[in-house]
Amino acid sequence: MPISALTDHTGYWLRMVSNAVSQDFACKLIAEGVTVAEWSFMRVLCDEDGTAPTLLAVRMRMTCGAISKLADRLVAKGLVARTEAGGCGQILSLTAEGRPKIPVLAAMADANDAEYFGVLSQTDREALSRILQTLAARRGVIKTPAD
Repeated sequence: MPISALTDHTGYWLRMVSNAVSQDFACKLIAEGVTVAEWSFMRVLCDEDGTAPTLLAVRMRMTCGAISKLADRLVAKGLVARTEAGGCGQILSLTAEGRPKIPVLAAMADANDAEYFGVLSQTDREALSRILQTLAARRGVIKTPAD
């Protein structure tokens, strides 16, 4: 029985493209002073500004410890503020410096996607997205990618 080659596997090609897309985006974000995990955190916080870390952890499907570490880094960078919530914990919010970075970073994410997937027709892009979402749902992959 012949042994399949690495390149015979869809997962091989998926990983090749995923690594390239992710690594290029990570390099672009570093130039803006944030990591992919920090960008993911900020983007979710943009939609749910003024939220408790525990709720953010649920939303991103991350541990409270991971959220706390990300918040610490972003607070130190002046992009997120942490305020006390009257004895019931803390509230996280984007700062005046952090909020305007969101559209800039989102445009970078859009451009990175276009660099890789712009060669596909709109129909093919939609099909690829639908297929990947189906596979993720089927396997229960729900955690926000942050690395």
